[in-house]
Amino acid sequence: MTQLLLFLLLIGIFIYGMTLLRSGLFNLSADSLKTWLAVLTNAPWKGLLIGTLITAILQSSSAVMIITIGMVSARMLTFPQTIGIILGTNIGTTFTTELITFNIESYIIPIAVAGSILAVMNRKNLQSAGLALLGISAVFAAMRGFEYLAGSLKNIDWVNQMLLALDGSHLYAVFAGIIITAIIQSSTATTGIIMGFLTAGTMDLNTAIAIMLGSNIGTCVDAYLASIGSGREAKLSAYAHIWLNCIGVAAFYPFIDLLAALGQNAADHADVQLAHISVMFNVISSLLVLPFAHQFGRFIIRLHDR
Repeated sequence: MTQLLLFLLLIGIFIYGMTLLRSGLFNLSADSLKTWLAVLTNAPWKGLLIGTLITAILQSSSAVMIITIGMVSARMLTFPQTIGIILGTNIGTTFTTELITFNIESYIIPIAVAGSILAVMNRKNLQSAGLALLGISAVFAAMRGFEYLAGSLKNIDWVNQMLLALDGSHLYAVFAGIIITAIIQSSTATTGIIMGFLTAGTMDLNTAIAIMLGSNIGTCVDAYLASIGSGREAKLSAYAHIWLNCIGVAAFYPFIDLLAALGQNAADHADVQLAHISVMFNVISSLLVLPFAHQFGRFIIRLHDR
């Protein structure tokens, strides 16, 4: 029970670290980010590039989607402009999963100390940079904790039974990814937790891929909630986000074993393999849809604009 409570605490630290990192980076660049979204999205490929860049900066596809839906509600963006942004957020969020595979364990404390010093400075930019550094240190500290605790958690009977059930069914694993991400509201946190299990050797790569795929659907919950009570086009954007992610997951689900094989050829460590597979999935699925962005937008309008 103590180990489980520690694991839940680490999840909280990870999410809090992501929040600090996101807040610091957003404060440093909020005005310019909104300007880019409003001005540079007149073509789907531009929206994809801007969505990728902004999501990589903010370290959260959910945050970018919520900002986008807010701008659609304020009539600063139109629904067709959001298609490219949505595709870009799916790519941009993979930067975070690649980032947390880096081994900077020996730098966690110096980064936290530097962040604490900057956070108490009088200048707003320095404070924002300090928050970002504190967030980075918290995220990496939580990741190391996941790795240390994952092995001992498997000794808990119900956790072991759950892991065995997930290893036995890719479909269960996809649903687990959806549910976990919907609850903790961060696909990155879900992937980070799974990386801990992979590093500890307590989960198969195929199962981790299925959970990662499910997390891409679970992350749609934030955008959908943000669209409730908003205007017509904001709701269309939320529906487009859900459909794009569901279609992408459905298309790649039969190829989980192939993705695992590609990941094993791309890297030696299981957590890095999952990060690379996440990049492959999101880049390929977004680029496949990009040429048909206008047709997809019309499909969403016909389906949901009633």
